[in-house]
Amino acid sequence: MTKIVKIRTIKEFAEGNLKQKGSQFTTQCFPITDKIQAHQILDEIREKYYDATHHCYAYRLIGDVFKYSDNGEPSGTAGLRILNAIDHFSFSNILVVVIRYFGGIKLGVGPLGKAYFNSAFEALRKAKVIDKIFYNKVLVTVGFSQISFVHHVINNFNVRLINTDYKDSVTFEILVCISDVEIFRNKIIDELKGDVKIIIENDLVLE
Repeated sequence: MTKIVKIRTIKEFAEGNLKQKGSQFTTQCFPITDKIQAHQILDEIREKYYDATHHCYAYRLIGDVFKYSDNGEPSGTAGLRILNAIDHFSFSNILVVVIRYFGGIKLGVGPLGKAYFNSAFEALRKAKVIDKIFYNKVLVTVGFSQISFVHHVINNFNVRLINTDYKDSVTFEILVCISDVEIFRNKIIDELKGDVKIIIENDLVLE
């Protein structure tokens, strides 16, 4: 199975507005990390826009985790259409909320679904997009005389040195892209002729 090396998401909060036959659709987009954060933001929006007619949303997380809600709109016209807009851009770790103030004229199922999709789509289209990369944390422990060899390997890889712990020996905490972990590990072992302790932590870091 191919490992997912990175995801596409938005860098920061983004907002857009659409008017349709008197109804106001305000879309708010948020980068998120988990379901708890998504629902905290939703609670804040419901409190802030307490007088809105509907608070419809969709979110998608890593691992094909997603949820959407029509929040009282006809089934399939709101939440799913917002999710369709998210998926159009192949975004993950994102929450999109469309806040609707009803303008007194019913749009009908087709136009209503289109309004929710277009409102979400336009806000996402204007958002700042970033790629986030999956890393493993790799702990490399060596003697003091071997420090320069480790730095030599680090300088020749696209890795991030996040900490160096000097005690009886020296431990480097390094973030390595998951696709490069084995190559990096083998290079370290080769450079130090096996005289090294390497721990690859299982938990992934997304940055």
